[in-house]
Amino acid sequence: KKQYGSAIQEQMRRLGASVDWSREYFTMDDKLSRAVREVFVRLHEQGLIYRGKYVINWCPRCETAISDLEVKHEEIPGKLWEIRYPVVGSNEFITVATTRPETMLGDTAVAVNERDERYTHLHGKRVLLPLMNREIPIITDELAQPEFGTGAVKVTPAHDANDFQAGVRHNLLQIEIMDEHARMNENAGSYAGLGRSTARERVLEDLRAHGFLVGEKDYTLAIGKCDRCGTVVEPRLSTQWFIKIQPLAERAIEVVEKDYIRFTPTNYRQIYLNWMRNIHDWTISRQLWWGHRIPAWHCACGEIIVAREAPTSCDKCGGSHLTQDPDVLDTWFSSGLLPFTSLGWPEGTRDLEIFYPTSLLITGFDILFFWVARMIMLGCWFMVPPEKPVTAGTDSDGLDSRRSTTSSKMGARAFSPALRESDLKRSVPFREVYIHALVRDAERQKMSKTKGNVLDPIHVIEKYGTDATRFTLAAMSSPGTDIAFNESRTEGYRAFANKIWNAARFMFMNMERIGLCGSDILVRQDSRGAGALVREGQEAPAIRGFQTATLEDRWILSRFNSVAKNVNESLTAYRFDEAANSIYDFFWGEFCDWYLELIKPRLALESRDEARLACANLVILFEASLRLLHPVMPFITDELWHAIYDCKPPQKSLALAAYPQADEKQIDKAAETQMAILQDLIISVRNLRAELKVESKLKTPIEVFAGEPEIRALIEQNRSAVENDRQANVERLSFAGESLAKLSNVRHTARFDVRLVYEQKIDIGAECERLKKELDKIE
Repeated sequence: KKQYGSAIQEQMRRLGASVDWSREYFTMDDKLSRAVREVFVRLHEQGLIYRGKYVINWCPRCETAISDLEVKHEEIPGKLWEIRYPVVGSNEFITVATTRPETMLGDTAVAVNERDERYTHLHGKRVLLPLMNREIPIITDELAQPEFGTGAVKVTPAHDANDFQAGVRHNLLQIEIMDEHARMNENAGSYAGLGRSTARERVLEDLRAHGFLVGEKDYTLAIGKCDRCGTVVEPRLSTQWFIKIQPLAERAIEVVEKDYIRFTPTNYRQIYLNWMRNIHDWTISRQLWWGHRIPAWHCACGEIIVAREAPTSCDKCGGSHLTQDPDVLDTWFSSGLLPFTSLGWPEGTRDLEIFYPTSLLITGFDILFFWVARMIMLGCWFMVPPEKPVTAGTDSDGLDSRRSTTSSKMGARAFSPALRESDLKRSVPFREVYIHALVRDAERQKMSKTKGNVLDPIHVIEKYGTDATRFTLAAMSSPGTDIAFNESRTEGYRAFANKIWNAARFMFMNMERIGLCGSDILVRQDSRGAGALVREGQEAPAIRGFQTATLEDRWILSRFNSVAKNVNESLTAYRFDEAANSIYDFFWGEFCDWYLELIKPRLALESRDEARLACANLVILFEASLRLLHPVMPFITDELWHAIYDCKPPQKSLALAAYPQADEKQIDKAAETQMAILQDLIISVRNLRAELKVESKLKTPIEVFAGEPEIRALIEQNRSAVENDRQANVERLSFAGESLAKLSNVRHTARFDVRLVYEQKIDIGAECERLKKELDKIE
């Protein structure tokens, strides 16, 4: 806890997670541990937890059982071997096909399909197991499919889940031939002590030497590997604890089908439902040294007592020598309870009443089944309304002090009270699930220590800053697409943070020169202005006090509201990438690159009133932009927001201020269209200068032809915007009476022609050499 818990907390704090740290909890805390035991006991009393010996997934390296979800499946090239088994009492053989010849040492039958006429005459016969000289029966079972291999298959009940089920159907012996390390045990005869791979080689050699190996062909194998360590999983017969999951799954399916829980992106809804409809019982016991101990005690008489507290005597024999089960619970068992146990369940706390169900769960696809599905199943099972008989005989603490025994409860009918529709809706742990992208390396490879491609967020933060790191993750979080994290993007967003800082410096410099105070400007907004605290359900105010004295003012105000509208819609739809990119394009591309440049002449005017108006507009717009950007880049925006208010803002944090909402009345499409024409004109002049390689310091005249009177009037009214653009560097703007399209140094558009009046001095020799090189490249 100290090592990993502190590291996780540091990462979250450095990333700027806005959480109530006073509510931090640890899954092994006493209260949560009591709740875990309470859930286990209740499920056991309801007949939904049972203990039995079944074939489970076993990791020989971790030395523990693992659930189906903890097994990664992959296809590898392998072999399919054909082995012939002698039929007892005849000279005939039956040939079986297998991909795991080493497990034949534990065979207890050969199966053929009843419909397969090739083997009808062998029904009920017996074969002699090669190498082991043990007689085993030939059985008819659907396990054998005529089209697979030879149509006959070996049956090893202790080392294959399907074979285990066939063994149960036919009452076959279960012979374990491997230990917990996947080494052959004493039941493997002369192969005892060998690892499974070495045993396979030896078995094949001996089969070949004795003439039993009759065929070998290439075959694609689907193998399972431990999700933790990558070791090939071994199906193994083992006594474990299980949850009978079907009753819980039915309710968890229903709440999603009825949209009481919604998924974003929506395709995960069907992925969830498909998995839930094919779910198997959950192996919840683990052979690990760390975790919640299973609340079950074993008596020497064979009785198993499941209880909330350690019993002092056995109910069956009265003995006092009781030993607690050594296994611990799967970590996802306790994690699946957190939506309600973290709020005080099983006690009827105020927190539980207020905060359950929660509104939104944000998580990754990789734990959709590990965690999300189990939270839904357990939440919908245990968070039934108080009037339902969820337990009986509770003590003063709200906990049932009774205990139950495995022997008496195994056959109990599952406790599944019918819920009213409103009750079912109330039982869900959250209303929405947002599946976010996973962070991978620049080559889209999963990060792992073995590959050496793990990025520590703290290192990225120290190099580029928290805000740049957060913006990178937000801007790249396109739904359904993992993030190929590239530090070059983060470096670019650090430049964005610098752009914001420099824009603030420009604003503060002009405020000081003109004699304006940010607090005075912003306080003049109405009582629900920029700094007003907006409670849930209230609508935040739009920009107040911004005066549209010029085209660029009307344009930027319209653009801000359009962007605010897009950002709010994107955030509502969990399109954080669209929200971040919209803000980026606005702040850098429109606010800094255009608006600041356009108002510089006004800020420098000797007319104090015009300069003050331009500066006030700048402050109002900049402050609103900080509020819009704050969720993505909280640190720089909060710092600058406090500075605007001279460190005395109306709220302690920018996070408490009103988030900008679009005001449709301030969206001016005409102004946006007019500004687009002026921008097109200025960009055309810039491009002409670049094409003609005009020296940056040299001012040049331009001629403009506009066939439409409205366009000409627009350019005439805003000629200062064109002539004052530093990159266009226009000496003077004049209008032509006819089209300029046939002249040189001209950019022709649908609305205007613009000509750069510039006599280009050409070095004929150098130009010929340049053209010759281009021609050579083409050839």
